[in-house]
Amino acid sequence: MPDTRDAEQAFRKQPLRGTSVRSRVISELRGRIISGELAPGTSLSEIVLSEAFGVSRTPVREALKQLQTEGLVNIRPRVGTFVSAPSRREITELFQMKELLEGAAARLLAQRGRVPELDELEDNLARADAAVADGDQERYAELVHEFHDLVMRGADNAKLADHYRTLMNQLAYHRLVHTSLSQPGRPTRSESEHHHVLELVRAKDGDGAERVMREHVRASHRALMDSLDPQAPPTAPRAAD
Repeated sequence: MPDTRDAEQAFRKQPLRGTSVRSRVISELRGRIISGELAPGTSLSEIVLSEAFGVSRTPVREALKQLQTEGLVNIRPRVGTFVSAPSRREITELFQMKELLEGAAARLLAQRGRVPELDELEDNLARADAAVADGDQERYAELVHEFHDLVMRGADNAKLADHYRTLMNQLAYHRLVHTSLSQPGRPTRSESEHHHVLELVRAKDGDGAERVMREHVRASHRALMDSLDPQAPPTAPRAAD
């Protein structure tokens, strides 16, 4: 398991300045957890972080409490604070919510008609096709994030976007998507699913866009769970169509 030295190395000599030190600490920690720079199980010492950021322990303590409410860290009294490592059940439940939110976003986008995000999605798919053809999994993973963010942005629903952002933080999805894409053939299938979603969005088929987006999220979830534990039987999400 990663220890306190991992956090110390990641934050060495990075003092924060500004009027809202607490917000800056939250932002820095959140970003590094979501990106995977701070791996699940990493111990987060208030002393180490306060020295690294050049701040008192108070804003660090407040930041860790906030990140606990977001599901990114786990504070264990008299034991320590650690980057959260979601269980298989928690991942399944979070993907069920992801399916609902992204399905709704695809439907809303389809109902809006001709919006700028459609051209951006076309450009995204062209670049993603090239990344898949080149076998560039790192680049394709980045474009996967962009695709889903564009669909959410195109839905033009601030409340939906807020819930989605919180969910993605809890999933630390940037880290998990690399794992799911490690399944043989998954990048090619994923890209095909993205194309299908966009076809239905362009056709203004809200029902179809929602259905196919939800199927895509379920497929991503299955690939992830198989990658996390290849010996385990396939996981069947409980969310209904």
